[in-house]
Amino acid sequence: MTTTAATDADDRREAHPRFAAALDELGLGELRSRVRRFPEATRTAAEAAAAIGCELSQICKSLIFAADGVPVLVLMDGASRVDVERVRAELGATRVTRAKAEVVRETTGYAIGGVPPFGHRTRTRVLADRRLLDHDVVWAAAGTPYTVFPMAPGTLVAHAGATLVDVRERTA
Repeated sequence: MTTTAATDADDRREAHPRFAAALDELGLGELRSRVRRFPEATRTAAEAAAAIGCELSQICKSLIFAADGVPVLVLMDGASRVDVERVRAELGATRVTRAKAEVVRETTGYAIGGVPPFGHRTRTRVLADRRLLDHDVVWAAAGTPYTVFPMAPGTLVAHAGATLVDVRERTA
């Protein structure tokens, strides 16, 4: 019989079932015990960083864009913004825009604010900004707006099947 305290602890660590299955498929099942769940949503990078107690740049945002209508995932550190012109040039696309919420959910299987870097419903091209590699550990969504997980950025990029690029906005 499971105690209430053990059940509560398990609930706090629960990743989205699709993401948990992806961790298992990738041989990363041990990460399931490192998933952190918060009582309040951590939909934004700032909310996640505050809840975790880390630097904003240690948050890995998973952002879906449409490049000539085709979804593409961009992994970006939480302190930076994506330069869509740089993404457009990197992909050789004519036009790049932020994907609508329904496209994000259809493509990934997750809602905005909880999209993880891998474990998506459909395979998309993935770009990862090099600034993610500035840290030993980054935190990314675990499939819900309430859950995150830590991972070495190089490992995260590799499991996401991402191409390293420079696509963040430059500050003047």
